Amino acid sequence: MPDQLRDDMREARRASGMAWSKFAREAGFGEAYLRNVENGNRSVTSGVAAAYDRVLHTGGTFTAALHDTSSTVAKTLPWDQPGSLTVLADLLKGSSVDRRGFLSAGAALSVSASNWSEALEPTRTNDSPALLPSGPALLAHVDDRLDYLRHLDDELGSGEVYQLARSELSLIVKLITSRRYGGATVDYLHTMAAEAARQVAWAAFDQSRPGVAQRFFDGSLRASAEAGDPISGAYALSFAAIQCYSTPGQAGRAVSLLETAQAQVKRKATPRMHAMLAARTARALSKTGAKKECARHLHVARAALDKGPHDDDPKTLYWVDFGEIEMIAGSAALHLGDPAEALRRFEAAMKASYPGDEEYPRSHAIYLARAAEAHLALHDLDASVATARHAARCLGSVDSARSASELKGLREKLTPHTGHTAVREFLEVG
Repeated sequence: MPDQLRDDMREARRASGMAWSKFAREAGFGEAYLRNVENGNRSVTSGVAAAYDRVLHTGGTFTAALHDTSSTVAKTLPWDQPGSLTVLADLLKGSSVDRRGFLSAGAALSVSASNWSEALEPTRTNDSPALLPSGPALLAHVDDRLDYLRHLDDELGSGEVYQLARSELSLIVKLITSRRYGGATVDYLHTMAAEAARQVAWAAFDQSRPGVAQRFFDGSLRASAEAGDPISGAYALSFAAIQCYSTPGQAGRAVSLLETAQAQVKRKATPRMHAMLAARTARALSKTGAKKECARHLHVARAALDKGPHDDDPKTLYWVDFGEIEMIAGSAALHLGDPAEALRRFEAAMKASYPGDEEYPRSHAIYLARAAEAHLALHDLDASVATARHAARCLGSVDSARSASELKGLREKLTPHTGHTAVREFLEVG
């Protein structure tokens, strides 16, 4: 953790664009001293952490991370059933106060991913995916409700899903601890616990609560490892990666999370799963500026989807299709500074019958905001405003802080163009 904290501090400083001399002056420390801190030759003191927080406006993230560093080892529980159930139970009854910032949450996610990978190794006894038992009727109903919550999140956003998924996770933990079930059925319960915890984590992240999200992602990975089910854990990591690459300076960490996921499902996942992981990796790589590697992973994603659906595709991957891949490709192109290519990819997604307005309004609002930004970069203000209005209509039906933030960022980019009537009218709507 100390090395990760230094890495996070270094990445945040670099992302700020401040020259070393200016940063050191505002921090109140000598430049050579701070270089030695980042290089590991001097300790990260509370004063240094507070200085980085102050200058970089990180809201106490590094100070909190330093405190976490001193207490994490004592709090770490074994990655076995008792330890994992204790973690899940504590999450459900514990405080929902979000004490971690995005950077310290990203560091903790890296530790969780490493522990998950190590915990899975003893269970990798064959190369074929395990079939989940149908289980008692109650378990089937729980599984159906988790499926319903996934679609509810797509259509209404994360506001309601957070508490509903917590309730499902609580029930699943109670069923596990009741000792009424054994064998493959208990594994099934742990797989469902992994998915319920992932849903809580994703909802928390979508509501700008990174610390809560990180802790539930950790719980999801623990349940996945206990089930001996790398697929559910890899799926959770793919969402944890979004939390990382959405944070300045954390895209490299997102790539590492996805590489860990890919390594664990290499011979177990269907092409659709590989397509999803490759596309998410491409998006993370676009945040690092790795244009060629990004293009290569998008090619891998498209080639995997070309293989068609499989009977054993996880039902969690219902949303992975050519339309979604092209939306991700458009987002990547925009971040890599190619707005024309971004618009071509967004158009290709719509030609692939991407059902954004009807089925995925939350995600569609984000993609439309990015398309509007691409039009703006190409100086087409009318198209930018028309697309922005479409994004606002989608956002009007969902509860998602992440989507709202995307549209807010677009409004800020449009602000210098208020001399244009359509832009001014759009911004005046609020």
